[in-house]
Formats: sequence, C-alpha cells, structure tokens
Amino acid sequence: MSTKTPRKADILRPIQNTSTKYFALVAVAGLVFALFLVGWIYQLSQGLVVTGLSDWGTGGGVTWGLYIGAFIWWVGIAHGGIILSAAVRLLGMERYMPVARLAELLTIAGLSAAGFYIIIHLGRPDRMVTSVLTHYHITIHNSPLVWDVTVITAYFVLTATYLSLTLRYDITRLRGELPDRLGPIYRFMTIGYTEKEDEIVQRMVWWLALAIIIMAPLLLHGGVIPWLFALIPTMPGWFGAIQGPQFLTIALTSAISGVILLSYGFRWAYDWDHIITDDIFRGLTLWLGFFSMLFLWLQLQQMVTGSFAAPVDLTHVWEANFANLLYLFAIGLVAVTLAYIFAQAIRPALFSKKRAVVSGLAVLTATLTEKILFVVDGLLHPTLDIYAATPGEYFPSLIEIMSVIGTICMVILFFLTVAKIFPVVELHAVEHLRENQEHGQEHESITDD
Repeated sequence: MSTKTPRKADILRPIQNTSTKYFALVAVAGLVFALFLVGWIYQLSQGLVVTGLSDWGTGGGVTWGLYIGAFIWWVGIAHGGIILSAAVRLLGMERYMPVARLAELLTIAGLSAAGFYIIIHLGRPDRMVTSVLTHYHITIHNSPLVWDVTVITAYFVLTATYLSLTLRYDITRLRGELPDRLGPIYRFMTIGYTEKEDEIVQRMVWWLALAIIIMAPLLLHGGVIPWLFALIPTMPGWFGAIQGPQFLTIALTSAISGVILLSYGFRWAYDWDHIITDDIFRGLTLWLGFFSMLFLWLQLQQMVTGSFAAPVDLTHVWEANFANLLYLFAIGLVAVTLAYIFAQAIRPALFSKKRAVVSGLAVLTATLTEKILFVVDGLLHPTLDIYAATPGEYFPSLIEIMSVIGTICMVILFFLTVAKIFPVVELHAVEHLRENQEHGQEHESITDD
C-alpha cells in the first residue's frame, strides 16, 4: 500500500497535465464516435429499414432490438451509479469516497447515452416535437413511455444538482490553481457561494441521497423501466413480477463494473494509487460479486419457472434461451466472474486490480448481451404469434453494433472532457484520507512510546 500523503495537487493533475496518450485517446474515441454518426446520418436518410428494425415476423427482425437493449443497459449503468454514490454518502461508506464523484459522472454520461438512444430509435428526431404538439392527447396522456422519459429527465436533473452542490466547495477552495481560461464556468458554478452554505449543502446532499435510495426500487431501474415490459402479458418473456428486482441487480452490477474500469483508468493515468487504493478495488469487487450472485439467483428463478410445467408460450421463450449460445455465454460470464470473486475472497492472494478490471468487463458484456436478448426474445416469441408458420429472425445490423461502440466512445469523450474542467475526485475525499493517515501516524507514535 502506498504511504504517500494525498494532496490537493493530486486531484488537479488531470486538469493541469496533458500527455500524448490523452490526445491519442481523444483522437481514437472521437474517430469511432464520428464513424457511428456517419452511420446514423445514413439511417436518417434511408430510414430504419437499414437496421431491420422496421420489419417483423415473416420479414425478419423485430421492432425493438439492440437499440432498446442498449438503452436499458445505459439506463441501468446510470441508475446504478447514482445509487452507489448515494449509498456512500447516506450510509457513511467513507472507504469509497474517492470514487463517489466518478459514479455521479457515470450517471450523467449513462443517462445522456440512454437519451441519445431514444432519439436514434425514433428514426426521425423531429418526432420528439411533432408527436407532442400534434398528438398531445395520445402521446402524453396515454403512452407509458412518457413515464420513462420523465424518470430519466428527473434523475438527470437530480444528479446534476447533486453533483453541482459538491463541486461548489471544490471550485472555491481550488480556484487559484484552476485554469483562468475556464473562469466563466467556475464563476457560474459558484454564484452566490459563501462558506456558510457548506453545512446546509451537506444536509441537502444527504437528503437527496436518501430520496435516491428510497426511489431506486420504485422509480429507477427497479420500477418504471421494468414496468414498461413486465406489465405486458402478451410478451411472456417480459411479463412477470421478478423483472423489477432483476433489472435492479443488473443496474448495480453494471454500475460497479463501470466504476471499477473508470477508477483503474484514472489511477493508472495519474498515479493515484494512494487515493484510489487497492482496498477500494477489493471492496468494489466484493460488491460486484454480491450483486452478480443476486443476478444469477433471479435468472435461476426464471429458468426454473419458465422450463418446468410452464404455459406453452413461456416454455417457447426459455427453449429459445437455452438454445441460444449468446444467452449461455452471458450467464457463463457472470458465473465465472462470481467464481473468481468467491475464490479471491477466500484466498486474498488471487486478487489483483487487473483481474478486477477483467471481471468488470465480463459483467458489462454479460449484462448488455442479456438485455438485448431480453428485448428481442420478448418480441420473437409473443403469446399470439401470427407468424408462427414462418417465424422471423433478428441479428443486429452494423449500424446498431456501431451505436454501442459509438456511445461507449461518447462516454469516454465525456470523461476526458470533464477531467479537464473539474476534479473527478472530491476534495473532501482527499482531506478525509489525509486526516485518516495523520491520525494513523499519531496512533502508531503513541503505541511506540
């Protein structure tokens, strides 16, 4: 473990230092995102027919596919991120304070990617306006998707408020070392700031965290999103009370995996081994194992009830799942990850940060695959299958596949940009680490005497 003392200068390093590797990463991520935008422009000019998402049944394909599966995945990552940050603040999990802001930023980035998918899947972005203005009585009063958009917007505003409140403290204390060219941004962020508000802000952040934790199973990934699927009885692969808990476990496993990857990247790039410590990686990996176990347990519940004396339509769904190598691959990835985490908990020597990163990548791959299959199978195996004689098939088009890679690069660009404007580790976290280190040294000195 590093014995270096955490300093303010450490968290300013991403803002003040720019390496060749940084520019290379910006260039690669920007190029990939641009290639996806070219594909999207082609889709806009030709219509959704280029993806196969405008077909169904005998024409092949489904009306919802990778776009909606990836949308759910990003929403899950976002919601899990804000739950993780809220838990750190609400439950006093000071061990994870250095990664709390990364989780909040992941929420902003994930919700942005999810919102982008809504626009992409509409086929014509102008429908965001015309469908509301000309068909308000239908699209707003009668569409359950309005709940979806409302919740995403509400949590974006909540998280942005949550983040901006804590940033005011940091910007004020670090202003002399922040770049002058960004002065207007910093002045805007700290309008009306006085030190008297610090205590009030801490209380506000605590109450916001409490609201987020309470609302998580009701309105976040345990509520509105799964309800949009779980309340449709004609789709046996979606219908059921277990979808809420299942979605919530996927959100938390995905978010923890994302935070592990981000933490490793920033630690490696800026020599933050004394801030984002091995102990944090161990803890995050154990939490990843816990929620992965819940994910597999809930999958088992569905497997058993779907394959043993189930209604015919539900039996067809699970027969398709068991015959699908991608589904078995996704479940296998989580199972192998869980086995490793269990083994390293028993034998700590098996732990390493790189293995934690591999575990995170495996779980993110698994949850994305499972969500895409969840959406697709629900449409390919409905209760009233009018295309039973010649069932359709679906495989993501190149544009759809590029959308996942493109939005991942969009999120990477988001973090690369934000890291040049604001500290991605809270000043409070550094101050807390320094106090603990100094207290530990005093304790050792007293013990020695």
